[in-house]
Amino acid sequence: MVAMATGDLLVMISNIMAYRIFSYHFPHSFLSHTPVCKFNLYMNVVSLDLAVWFTVSFTFDRFIIICCQKFKTKYCTERTAALVITMFSILAFIKNIPVFSAFESEQIINKLWWGCRPNPAFVSSPFGAMFIWFYSIWRVWIPFTLIVLFNSLSIRLIIVASKARRRLRGHSSENQSDSEMENRRNSIILLFTISGSFILFWLTESVSFVTTRVTNPNKYQGDHTAPPYIAAETGAMLKLLTSCINTFIYAATQRKFRQELKKGLKYPWILIEGLIKNEAKTGVAWLHSG
Repeated sequence: MVAMATGDLLVMISNIMAYRIFSYHFPHSFLSHTPVCKFNLYMNVVSLDLAVWFTVSFTFDRFIIICCQKFKTKYCTERTAALVITMFSILAFIKNIPVFSAFESEQIINKLWWGCRPNPAFVSSPFGAMFIWFYSIWRVWIPFTLIVLFNSLSIRLIIVASKARRRLRGHSSENQSDSEMENRRNSIILLFTISGSFILFWLTESVSFVTTRVTNPNKYQGDHTAPPYIAAETGAMLKLLTSCINTFIYAATQRKFRQELKKGLKYPWILIEGLIKNEAKTGVAWLHSG
């Protein structure tokens, strides 16, 4: 969950703050230099990859905990988590290197390259077309398939286990609390909330990408009122909104996460209060010494 939160934070910093806000409202800042612009676009792709595949990793982790009790003790360790996070991070950084070649400078001013635009030579090349399709499949359709598969197997086992446990406990204990089933229920609620929101928020962008940007990318170029353009931009907005929604899901479902969040919000005020008290003590000591 820490990795998921980190990936979501990278999306908000790179995709929303640096690219959607600062680059748009400050078009002549250093962010508009072509090398910086290319790096920003590269980080946009990398951060989204990390957010997506950390969500898939979380779904698989919950699947192992719920469905594979024997394998759980070997897989669900800090070392394995660190290995998975490192592997997906390295893969995301290496896989998206072609993004640097997918864009070129818009103009040259005072011998400086400014802006970024799609490189027609890259987009029209066989490698570019293959990379775009692979980009869509890796980013969306494989994660969709894995999330649906792991969730289906998890909920099937929970339903079967719940029925069997109720039969074993008997009718006399129906009104008694069952901590194990309660923990499973809370875990599955968190799992389906995060993975379900991911699928819903990414679905519009994925469908519009396949139906418009790949099949006919110039269909709505320059026409901001065209339905394909509206669908594509709406999908992009919902895709980025997922990173914000996940934070609220963590806060609503995880008690420890809420506690750590409260500590983080209180820390600046505690620090300010400590500084004020130290200044007050210093002032009183100075008056007494005078």
